[in-house]
Amino acid sequence: MGYEELFPPYDMEWHGKSAKRFANSFVDNKFDRVDVDPVMLSNAAVQCGYTIRDFHEKPELGIHCLAYIYQLYDLLPVTHWFYSTPWLRELGMELTQKDTLPPIAETPIISEPAEVEGIEVPDVDEVKKGPTYQQYVRLYDYVQKHIPQTFVPISYGFDLVGEASHICGVENFIMWTFTEPDLAQMLVRKFTDISANGAICTAQDYGSAMVVLGSVLANNDIFSDEAVRDYSVNNMRYYMDKVFRGGGGPQIFYHCCGNHETSYKEFHNLVWSPFTVFHIGYKGKDVFPTELLKKEFGNRATIMGSVDTKLMINPNPKAVYDQAVTSVKAGRDSPRGYILGTACECPMYTLPGNLLALTQAARDHGTFGTW
Repeated sequence: MGYEELFPPYDMEWHGKSAKRFANSFVDNKFDRVDVDPVMLSNAAVQCGYTIRDFHEKPELGIHCLAYIYQLYDLLPVTHWFYSTPWLRELGMELTQKDTLPPIAETPIISEPAEVEGIEVPDVDEVKKGPTYQQYVRLYDYVQKHIPQTFVPISYGFDLVGEASHICGVENFIMWTFTEPDLAQMLVRKFTDISANGAICTAQDYGSAMVVLGSVLANNDIFSDEAVRDYSVNNMRYYMDKVFRGGGGPQIFYHCCGNHETSYKEFHNLVWSPFTVFHIGYKGKDVFPTELLKKEFGNRATIMGSVDTKLMINPNPKAVYDQAVTSVKAGRDSPRGYILGTACECPMYTLPGNLLALTQAARDHGTFGTW
């Protein structure tokens, strides 16, 4: 039995409406209400009765769960399956599957700064043959065959600094930023090149690839504003320039996770396209204010406001609803559009009532023409 046989027929009537709504930020004719994207991943598998490990070990099953649960909460017409450590296997790193986490890279492959120079960056043709890209080929071909209406080619650069740090170990990397900054920079740039080559592969085989890119480890809890700029923003710019020249884009989703209390100003120096969504998780210990996000970035990109992920596992849908309403009211008139989301990945054990609260807030206060 194929995974597609486990799910009822896809609701194409719902899909048509959701697709029109999905285009709201990029067309003049607004439809229905603001979109809701809770950055759902393995929670969809959990809600369908499977496990977090099932989601990551069985991508075809995981993406079917996403497509099905999106309909339940009136969310997205497109599917995205990914994990937070892409492209490391191209360097020979091993990923370990976990029962309650995405795959993780447990064993660094270098331990001394001098070893950075010996890392060889696979070119586009080599990346095409590698395990990360071949996994996406398998998944994307499956989606095109079984749920093609949900297909969008996406390449995940994800967290350039954080993923590079796995190569030597996070503690070593942070120390090297003080003791061997040139080699720490070189390490991030080499991972950036590998990741960008992956996006170019996707663009070559599937058409212009949407790019998901973020700054996670490089946030104000760990780095100064200047270090966020030097290690993260500069490499994000380099990545996007290389990917655009290689045929990727023009859709971009920038996800800046963690605390960017003051470093948020550095992100003005990113590359922007007319199809950019920009998201920051936190300012200090609180979710990043949607008013500030709109003021700083609303003229550059569609902004994505946040509900605190901690609330999503708290049995209090009203608290989720109230915070969502605050964000919707602040962001719904942003010049380039607004999306309601969560501050990071929707927690694996998010409560169904809290997801419904997000959609209800969008319906109650984000319906076009009623505010």
